[in-house]
Amino acid sequence: MSLLHWAESTREELRAVLPDALVVLPIGATEQHGPHLATGTDAVLAGTVAELAAARVADVAERDLVLAPRLPFGASDHHLYFGGTLSLSATTATALLIDLARSVTGGGGRRLVIVNGHGGNRGVCHAAAASASASYGLTVAIVHYWELLAPSGDTPIPGHAGEFETAMMLAVRPELVRERRQRPALPDAGGVSGVDVHEPGAWTRIDGYTDQPALAGQAQGSKWLEECVVALSARLVELARLP
Repeated sequence: MSLLHWAESTREELRAVLPDALVVLPIGATEQHGPHLATGTDAVLAGTVAELAAARVADVAERDLVLAPRLPFGASDHHLYFGGTLSLSATTATALLIDLARSVTGGGGRRLVIVNGHGGNRGVCHAAAASASASYGLTVAIVHYWELLAPSGDTPIPGHAGEFETAMMLAVRPELVRERRQRPALPDAGGVSGVDVHEPGAWTRIDGYTDQPALAGQAQGSKWLEECVVALSARLVELARLP
């Protein structure tokens, strides 16, 4: 089969493939990533993993793949305090994804894969997918790309602008990584096992980024990137087999 880039295709080309195609939509965020990473990190990583995976399996997938433009904004209100953040409210981000899903069906599409690169979008993606599926008869799959990886020792994955994301950016866009310094031990995050707790001081206590970005290396980032691409490629092949 083939890979089409939505933004580079004509309406006739899209109409011809959408009813049987798998549409892949990457979403990230534009938000502060500490003093050392560019604010577009999440969009860069989600878009790169999605594009490389789609290109890798386009010839073997049982359906055409259509790669939609990556979304550079997400639900990032929890980072507004630090500046450098362009955030959608959770309500707006959910509505945005629902509208795009509606647009896919309007063009004849019936299958959508959302590749998410930002932890703050997790609930948004699932809420939008449930609504779009119920309202428009669309099959929607969600992949949080970092969850494709096996556990990696003591490195928090994905963390936020820590060793993992910094290493991935060194592999993908090293010019967007600034000077990194070893930081002192972080305060104990506390919390309750098995419970997600959101409280306003959590991010300020750690200066808006997690763990130790100074430990990140390009070689490890390339390894993680390849593992993500291989895993997403396999998922896309499986999803293309679904009715």
